[in-house]
Amino acid sequence: MKSARKKPAPRSDSRKAPEQKLKRTQARPRDSRKSFVLYRAEPPLAWITLNRPEKKNALAGSMREDLLSLIQQAGADAAVRCLIITGAGDAFCSGGDISVMAELKMKQASFEEIARWLDAGGKTVSALAGLPKPTLACVNGVAAGAGCNLALACDFRIASQSASLGETFARVGLHPDWGGTYLLPRLVGGPKALELFTTGEMVPAEEALRIGLVNRVVPAARLEEETQKFARRLAAAPPLTFVAAREAVRRSLSASLSAMLVFERQAQQICWESEDGAEGIRAFLEKRPPNFNGR
Repeated sequence: MKSARKKPAPRSDSRKAPEQKLKRTQARPRDSRKSFVLYRAEPPLAWITLNRPEKKNALAGSMREDLLSLIQQAGADAAVRCLIITGAGDAFCSGGDISVMAELKMKQASFEEIARWLDAGGKTVSALAGLPKPTLACVNGVAAGAGCNLALACDFRIASQSASLGETFARVGLHPDWGGTYLLPRLVGGPKALELFTTGEMVPAEEALRIGLVNRVVPAARLEEETQKFARRLAAAPPLTFVAAREAVRRSLSASLSAMLVFERQAQQICWESEDGAEGIRAFLEKRPPNFNGR
């Protein structure tokens, strides 16, 4: 009787190895490090939330760069018509982290070591200034130092009754940054701005409303609801009109009447010849809400 011939052992298929390796890699847990700046898109709105509540959302690490990146992301998203910036917990943003600054002082760090913070802040407020859509600061608590100027860099500000804003740099012997010396005088006037820069005083929400630091003040329990309502009204506005009107307001602070009349004529021509101009007039005659698309 013939002995049974052994079947050859199956050769391993080397082509399957990469696939198996890939599966193992995908099974690994994701990086669980906490993100200190969060982004949530809910078209037509988007939210950026500073997420370091245990430190009153003080800026540290890569938060400045992350904030800038997310502002740019919102600007590039055509579905987003209004960007909201707020803070987690009971604070908007308490500015730069003083404990980090203290460590650098102990090390006798040069100014160049913090210059990148100022550069990132400058790029952030410049990005907000150039965003072709409304920005709204939802000030849910303390907004101090760079945090105050982040709020001022937004086109509009809605504050909780428990919020307060302040140019607190003088309290630690420093100078205002993040565009504060440009933004604050345009809202409250030169003398009041100089007072706030010099004293470092925190301004309660109702007083901030009175002097023009914020647009609206609402009860804390209704802040998110009222912010959503306000933001949706801003998002529904014609984008071309908003951008031109914002530029007109900025120019009017230093331009002559004749210069502003020229600007108005140019802006009106752009709006008149746009699709939105035709849509707005048509919607008015048809007694329906207009649907503006920014063209």
